[in-house]
Amino acid sequence: MTAAVPLDGLTPIRTGKIRDLYAVEDDLVLIVASDRISAFDRVLDSPIPDKGTILTQLSLWWYGQLAPIVPNHLITADVDDYPPDLSKLGAALRGRSMLCQRLEMIPIEAVARGYLTGSALAEYRRDGSVCGLPLPEGLVEGDKLPEPIFTPATKAPTGEHDQNITYADLVERIGVETAEELRDLTLAVYERAHEIAAAHQVLLADTKLEFGLLDNGTLMLADEVLTPDSSRFWPADEWAPGGPQPSYDKQYVRDWLSSPESGWDPASSDPPPPLPADVVGQTRARYIEAYERITGQPL
Repeated sequence: MTAAVPLDGLTPIRTGKIRDLYAVEDDLVLIVASDRISAFDRVLDSPIPDKGTILTQLSLWWYGQLAPIVPNHLITADVDDYPPDLSKLGAALRGRSMLCQRLEMIPIEAVARGYLTGSALAEYRRDGSVCGLPLPEGLVEGDKLPEPIFTPATKAPTGEHDQNITYADLVERIGVETAEELRDLTLAVYERAHEIAAAHQVLLADTKLEFGLLDNGTLMLADEVLTPDSSRFWPADEWAPGGPQPSYDKQYVRDWLSSPESGWDPASSDPPPPLPADVVGQTRARYIEAYERITGQPL
């Protein structure tokens, strides 16, 4: 269990790798993004300064951009509008928290991919397909796919790997109607987000989204959205299929941890080493650049 952001008088109902959730009244939840960073399904001891604020502000921006496509569970991110017992904690919450409608979360990572990378690349090299979807022969790392694909995955506990599943598996888990809506909304969000990012010379290689249900059955976008933690962002002017791509996300941390310099084997049970100061600084700079390039606004 990772340490929650300290908030006097509040106890989280769930502490995730990055976010802490607090129950508010009967039907609301406070989501607080920490500066923790995870890689290879481990939470590292080295925080990235301002990361929680960057993730929250970028999610809020995307919520606004995507509102015509899909509803979301945001109530407000203005601390002054929080209930009094929360607004008094403004210094700790401002910029990194969202007050949201509580949902029945779909226990699936809704993943959309437009380029061949990450776990999809490994699966393609092994099977010629991803989540049961056949892909053309001869694709290389970083290639743009003929069309975006929906590749759901199970949500694994902290320290374990999410597992890609087929669409048929998804239907068995959540039913035909919800599976269809989840797929269609995920792909619609990806296509719109890719269009927006590309206009700012950023390629959205892939992203994972989370959805939940209101009591009336409405499917809503939830949690973080299209951040460097949940997405791969590549500079469009440096895109060159055939190998790893430069990125504005935590791939920089993954690369350092898997390098000889770190002295750590990601496949081992040993805890990952602390990040050097320059890796922390470079990671923070990449997160800020992702925000500023995509939104066109200073953080």
